[in-house]
Amino acid sequence: MSLRLRDGLLAALACLLLGACVPAIRGDVVSTTFVVVRHAEKVDDGNDPSLAPAGQARAQALAHRLRGDLLGGVYATGYRRTQETAQPTARSHGMPVTTYDARMPVAEFAAQLRREHRSGTVLVVGHSNTAPEIAAALCACAVAPMGETEFDRLMTVSVEPDGRATYHEQRY
Repeated sequence: MSLRLRDGLLAALACLLLGACVPAIRGDVVSTTFVVVRHAEKVDDGNDPSLAPAGQARAQALAHRLRGDLLGGVYATGYRRTQETAQPTARSHGMPVTTYDARMPVAEFAAQLRREHRSGTVLVVGHSNTAPEIAAALCACAVAPMGETEFDRLMTVSVEPDGRATYHEQRY
């Protein structure tokens, strides 16, 4: 048995025993997965509102969805609604939420994320006017704009070590 095959089998066995294996492992190749969402439902349209009960439930659902992932980072803007959306996921992984500037140019932020994270899963919580742009910058692909009432789009960008990226969209 070749070393590469043996190592791949050992990695697969470890993933089965641990119950999850989020960095996509193919032989000795590991990809990075960026999960980009808009903050969950907010109480009102005020300047810096908290999450509504439906938003708190959605934030918990997001944490539950990412519970088995090997999380390498959690990012959110400084607004209460994004922080409250990111917090359950960060807390369940024993890590802080890294606050990023919502006004930072999207291409610059995406380049920073790709530079700083070479494996695992990274959660990014933004806003309706930034989350699709962040996903588009991460994958270098077209991503549809997000409506003001859309809170359930989960955008996933998987980046291979050679820089190739794929984009997937789901609801949560």
